[in-house]
Amino acid sequence: MRWWDIEAVHKIEVDLFQIDPWSVGQFWNELAGVPATRDFFVAATPDALVGYAGLATAGDTSDVQVIAIAREAHGGGIGRRLLNLLLEKARERGSRKVMLDARAENAAAISLYESAGFLVIHRRVNYYAPGVDAVVMELQLRDVS
Repeated sequence: MRWWDIEAVHKIEVDLFQIDPWSVGQFWNELAGVPATRDFFVAATPDALVGYAGLATAGDTSDVQVIAIAREAHGGGIGRRLLNLLLEKARERGSRKVMLDARAENAAAISLYESAGFLVIHRRVNYYAPGVDAVVMELQLRDVS
């Protein structure tokens, strides 16, 4: 992801995360940490930016900050490719585990993460908003170089 992607990324963000979208300023702040502690990527077709993902790393733990796919591109495998890219970057950074949280009602995302080996380790009640819980998930990485 580069600064010129932020406008398109923010449009997807606001559409998907209507309760608590990141601001344009938050994306700028995250990009300021690339490559020191952050890895952010976009997915695009020839016509449009259709997804983005971000990873933050501290010590031996990485956190998936976001994986978001434009509604019109759901189901095409873009989320899986972005997740695999984030996990590859976590390994390159020497992470031993990867953490994330997902909306508890987002069955598609939770299924994707479980298929990659993530386990639900906690539920945060009212995390995103009243009545909108999060599940905290963890993946223990193997073959860390």
